[in-house]
Amino acid sequence: MSFSFAITGFYAGLLTLLLIVHSVNVIRMRLKFKVGLGEGAEDQRPLIKAVRIHGNFVEYIPLSLLLMAAYEIAGGNAQLLHALGAVLVIGRIFHAMGLNKSIGTSRERQIGMLATFIVMLVLAVENIRLFLV
Repeated sequence: MSFSFAITGFYAGLLTLLLIVHSVNVIRMRLKFKVGLGEGAEDQRPLIKAVRIHGNFVEYIPLSLLLMAAYEIAGGNAQLLHALGAVLVIGRIFHAMGLNKSIGTSRERQIGMLATFIVMLVLAVENIRLFLV
C-alpha cells in the first residue's frame, strides 16, 4: 500500500514559507527593540504584533495540516482538499494583515480566523465521516 501526501505537501510547503516570513519578522523586531525574550513593552507594539502573528500561526497550522494529511490518506476528495488548502493559506495571510494593522479587532483578522476555523471544522467532520463510512 502506498500513500501520497502530494496535496498536503504542497500546502505544507506554502505554509512553511509563510511561517518563515513570520519568524524572520519576529527576529527583525527583536533586534530592532533589543528584546531577546518575551513580547516587549507596550511601546514596542510592532514586536508584540509580530510575536502574536507567529504564535497564532503555530497554534493552528500543525493541527490543520494533520487534518489535511489524514483526509488525503483516507482518500478524501482532492478538489475539496485543494479548496480547503487555498482557503487556509489565504485566511492565514488575512489574519496576519489584520493583526499587523491593529492589535484590536479588524475585518481582516476576523476573516482570517473564520477561514481557519471553517477549514478545520470541515476537515474534522470529513475525517469523522470517512472513518464511519
